Amino acid sequence: MFLFKNVAMNTFYRRRYFQLSFLIVSFYLPLANGLKCYCNSDSPSCPNSTCETDGFCMASTSIENGEHKRTYQVVALSCLQSNAFPPENPIKCKNPRTFCCKNDFCNSDEVYQERLTKVLNASSSASEASSMTTAWQVVLWIMVLVVLGVCGAISLWWAKRAPKTIKRENRSLFAPDDSFCDTRHPMMTATIRDMIELTTSGSGSGLPLLVQRSIARQIQLVDIIGKGRFGEVWRGRWRGENVAVKIFSSREECSWFREAEIYQTVMLRHENILGFIAADNKDNGTWTQLWLITDYHENGSLFDFLSVRTIDAATLVKMALSIATGLAHLHMDIVGTKGKPAIAHRDLKSKNILVKANLSCVIGDLGLAVRHNVAGDSVDVPSTNRVGTKRYMAPEVLDESMDGRQFDPYKRSDVYSLGLVLWEMARRCGALPDEYQPPYYDLVPPDPALEDMRRVVCIEKRRPVLPNRWHSDPVLSAISKVMKECWYQNPAARLTALRIKKTLANIATTDHMKL
Repeated sequence: MFLFKNVAMNTFYRRRYFQLSFLIVSFYLPLANGLKCYCNSDSPSCPNSTCETDGFCMASTSIENGEHKRTYQVVALSCLQSNAFPPENPIKCKNPRTFCCKNDFCNSDEVYQERLTKVLNASSSASEASSMTTAWQVVLWIMVLVVLGVCGAISLWWAKRAPKTIKRENRSLFAPDDSFCDTRHPMMTATIRDMIELTTSGSGSGLPLLVQRSIARQIQLVDIIGKGRFGEVWRGRWRGENVAVKIFSSREECSWFREAEIYQTVMLRHENILGFIAADNKDNGTWTQLWLITDYHENGSLFDFLSVRTIDAATLVKMALSIATGLAHLHMDIVGTKGKPAIAHRDLKSKNILVKANLSCVIGDLGLAVRHNVAGDSVDVPSTNRVGTKRYMAPEVLDESMDGRQFDPYKRSDVYSLGLVLWEMARRCGALPDEYQPPYYDLVPPDPALEDMRRVVCIEKRRPVLPNRWHSDPVLSAISKVMKECWYQNPAARLTALRIKKTLANIATTDHMKL
């Protein structure tokens, strides 16, 4: 029994020894017959340019000093170690410039050499492309910097030049194309009034166009003094003198042209007509401004004056007489070689009458004026769509019964408006003056429509109320009689402007007036 156990144990140990020996032989067998690879290393592991490995044969490329060589000497060849990870696809083999294979001397095969050459060329081309891209980027940045530098230099030059240009333009009175060659010419030191007297030669038609443009270009706007449907009115300065600058919007070009044309009518200049200086169109780079330059009157319009101040009887007559004188001059035609045609205002009201420093008045805003053509007995009507102020419209204008082909009806409608202006002034006169109010303030809204005015003036035939206190004052009583004769319903029954002027002149010279 014991012998049987010893035999069994010996048999078991022999079998285990045999299995272990087989495993050891199997393990070392590949080493004896390893994968042969081509190598060009000087190491002892590479005798006769051959090495063995249990991994992969590897071939790689490299670029030295920026240049590639297509010979074996510059192609680095080596063998992978058996412990490369992961064994089935080592990390080293994933390099784009590296090729791994598992056949004897496969890394020296011509096919692989061709692939190595392609990789080398591709690497070189990529390097060259990268260099070219970098070069173009540098050139582009240089061009951008040069452009920015040029723009900055131009901006700096312009900023330094602009103030000098403005000073140079303001240095002389006239622009180069409009100036006189002789700097001692009397107009170089003349005031506007002197220039008008020197250049118009008594014609009363205003300054020459070149002189007008020269003045307009040198006016500096100071502050705004009024606004209207046409645009704005500014106070300006020209060589130390105040001037009024009426700036029309571009859509009111017809009104600007018409008013400038009327103001430059031959023989129109008069002490009771607003003094015209110049007209010009000015382009500020964004839009075109249309300028009409006239005399400046610090007291403003008659409307503004009466709103804040009262007047005595002497001032009332003086103002009324100056307005009537100006209107008579407009309505009168002067026959001659350089005669003046008769002109009707068509928009006479307290806002279009200015008060001078001596408290006499001038008539302005001639944009709606019409001229009488004596030769053809026709009326020169402006093409603008503007109409007069509704509150001051005569009955025949409101009900459209006026014959617009004849000139006299226009003059008679002006007389009606003058009667309303006289009423406005008379209310602010006397020991106990009334608060300023516009005509028909108690009968129509502040901004009446045509229907409102037609109902009151044409249908009801109402007129502004005359206070009882006027009857006890000789001046106000005389002025009230003139008013009534100005606003008759029948246009033919109204006084003429010349008759009103003479009547007011008589009131000024009577015993009870002390001017």
